[in-house]
Amino acid sequence: MDIALFSQEGLVMSLRYIHFFAGITWIGILYYFNFIQGEFFKEIEAPVKNVAFTKLVPKALWWFRWGAMFTFLSGVTMLAIQGAELKADFFLTPYGLYIWPGALMGTFMFLNVWLIIWPNQKVVIANAESLLKGGAANPAAATSAAKAGLASRTNTLFSIPLIFFMGASRHLSIGMGENVNPLIAMGVVSAIIVALEINAIKGKMGPLTSVKGVIHCGLGLLVVLYGLLEVLV
Repeated sequence: MDIALFSQEGLVMSLRYIHFFAGITWIGILYYFNFIQGEFFKEIEAPVKNVAFTKLVPKALWWFRWGAMFTFLSGVTMLAIQGAELKADFFLTPYGLYIWPGALMGTFMFLNVWLIIWPNQKVVIANAESLLKGGAANPAAATSAAKAGLASRTNTLFSIPLIFFMGASRHLSIGMGENVNPLIAMGVVSAIIVALEINAIKGKMGPLTSVKGVIHCGLGLLVVLYGLLEVLV
C-alpha cells in the first residue's frame, strides 16, 4: 500500500505543516509582544516589570525565536523545491511573483529575531535581573530595548503583507502583460522592503510607535506592494 505522506508530495505537505505550525507560534507571540505585552508594560510599575522580564519574557522569547527558526527553515526548503521545479519560469508564475516579497520579508524578520531582537533583549533581561538583586542599572539597557522594539515593530509591519502574499501565491492569479520583464517589478518591490529593513537597523520608530500606527502602516505597505505588482507586470 502506497502512503501519500511518504511521497514527494507528502514531503512538501509535511514541510508546509511545519511551516504553518511554527509560523502561527512565531507570529502569534510577535503580536502578543506588540499588541498586548508592550501596552501592559506601559501601565505597570518598574519592579513588577522587572519581575516580568526575568520570569515571563525569557519563556516567551524561547518559543518566539525557535518558532522563527523552524518557520524559516521549512519555508526555505519549500522554496528550494519549488524553485527547482519552475527554474527559469519562477517569476513568470503567480507563485513566484507573490512568494518572493513574502519570502524576502520573512527572511528579514527571521534575521531581526536572531540578530537584533534576541541579543538586545538579553541585555534588557540581564538588567532586570541585576535590579531585582539590588544592583545598578545598565545604561545600555534602554538603548537595547529601543533597538529590539524597532526591529519587533518592523517585523509586525512586514507580517501583514507577508501573510497576504503567502496566501496569494497559491490562491490568487495575476495578469501578466506581453513583453513584460517581471524582474523590474521584483526589483522595485525588493528595494522598498530593503529600505524598510535598513530603517529597522538604523532608523527611527516614527509611525510604528503605536499599535494603531503599525497596523495602518502594514496595511498600507500591503496595498503599495500588491499595487506595484499589478501595475508593473
